[in-house]
Amino acid sequence: MAKKTARGTRGKIVGAAWKLFYEQGYEDTTVEEIIELSHTSKGSFYHYFDGKDALLSTLSLLFDEKYEELTDILAEKPEMTAMDRLLFLNSELFGMIENSISMDLLARLLSTQLVTAGEKHLLDHNRTYYKLLRKIIAHGQDNGELSTGLSVSEMVKLYALAERAILYDWCLCGGEYSLRRYSVSVMPGFLSSFLEHRESTL
Repeated sequence: MAKKTARGTRGKIVGAAWKLFYEQGYEDTTVEEIIELSHTSKGSFYHYFDGKDALLSTLSLLFDEKYEELTDILAEKPEMTAMDRLLFLNSELFGMIENSISMDLLARLLSTQLVTAGEKHLLDHNRTYYKLLRKIIAHGQDNGELSTGLSVSEMVKLYALAERAILYDWCLCGGEYSLRRYSVSVMPGFLSSFLEHRESTL
């Protein structure tokens, strides 16, 4: 129970911080405002974070909070195919990014992940993101919906690669198009190799 409470407190702080970063900008957001919006305490904040800058590395945590919500939704939709589930996850996450994450901060984080000598949070395969992708793809292969020509790990890597490519392009283009709508149009093509192609019996 204590572990769950700790995760909840940290999650509240992260969620409040990124909401404020999006609405009023990183520079104009104070630790005090984050504490107030998250309904936590100064002691709790500094227990998890050294300061505001430390929150910049928590974007992957915010994404995984979203994936945990989506996991619950998917559990109520057993009729969805594996491909439908993968496309649903992408659309929902990109919708959240487009509507609640500052593009400037997203671009900064993507660039720092390229040059950092420390932990690359986006590549941490213990994240909810990767665990959920592995589960969906493995199930899809087991029931014949997805090709077994690629391993589960290879498919997960390709999926993550496609998402990062779209995010990078969106940031590079300054958000001149809808991230969610664009991903809806191109992700099926990117993932077409995942499908089990059956030869015609004609």
